[in-house]
Amino acid sequence: MTGHDETHGRNLLAHALLPVANEEDALATARALEPYDPDRVTALHVVEKGDGVPDKTPVEQSEELAAESYAGVRTVFPDAGEHTAYSRDVVDAIFDAAGEVDASAIAYRPRGGNRLAQFLSGDLSAKLVTDAPVPVVALPRAESAER
Repeated sequence: MTGHDETHGRNLLAHALLPVANEEDALATARALEPYDPDRVTALHVVEKGDGVPDKTPVEQSEELAAESYAGVRTVFPDAGEHTAYSRDVVDAIFDAAGEVDASAIAYRPRGGNRLAQFLSGDLSAKLVTDAPVPVVALPRAESAER
């Protein structure tokens, strides 16, 4: 008999996809995931694309933000992979990335803060947990441990 942490015979955290917004968020999210000891981690940064208008942030700035985010995750998971997506719909980009990297689950930390950090709040969070193609793990927020 398999345990409750298995999905179709696969460990839930065999390959965790970790959406991150920036370096501070990435570090806090990776630290929240660390106690669960995932076998493999891929950090995901979604660059929001405008709809027929220039990107919300310049490409160079977005790519620098992604690199800093991946560095934050690697502070906790040195072997973490990285995946950058460019999309108008952040949640759809997360779902697509989960398929592309063959993630066993999406692990995320509910966020507050600025627009980038809020991409997993409110309606987007509801869409993430109800429409995901793989299990979604909501990580606990540390009490003021984040800087």
